[in-house]
Amino acid sequence: MKDASHDSKGDFWDAMEDVSECMLGIKGDFMVPMTPKVRDDAEDGKIWFVTAEGTDLHKATKGGAEEARMIVSARNQGLWADIEGTLAAENDPKVLEEIWSAMMGAWFEDGPQDEDVRLMSFTPRHAEATITDANPVQFFYQIAKAKVTDTKPDLGGWSGKITF
Repeated sequence: MKDASHDSKGDFWDAMEDVSECMLGIKGDFMVPMTPKVRDDAEDGKIWFVTAEGTDLHKATKGGAEEARMIVSARNQGLWADIEGTLAAENDPKVLEEIWSAMMGAWFEDGPQDEDVRLMSFTPRHAEATITDANPVQFFYQIAKAKVTDTKPDLGGWSGKITF
């Protein structure tokens, strides 16, 4: 499943644009479910998160960037990844406005101007990832076919290490 000519970073960022959930945490400590946001074309190389003042993640980053880990399991986007990098508290109203969604508004009644809204960025350093373009129907077909023919499933795509 490894292809040396494959643009693993480009495919990673393309898939991340549509990922709606992940697990995010301070390395070696705790992980919590979060909603990642990637700006158009991942122009800044960061994955953005909105949290509230006082959450464990925000408290951990108040003193500066922290070693962090993000786990993605997104079958619909064909991305599975264990990503290491740094998590930092940010203060950029332009980015906050750009990534804001109606779902976030359910948590903060005053929208992005809510006094409890906090912005964080995750800057990936390296990842172990699998990226495939097989949709769920193809995935299950390949699994069934492999069982019947006693072969390995051909899910297409790429699997390996990514350095950002």
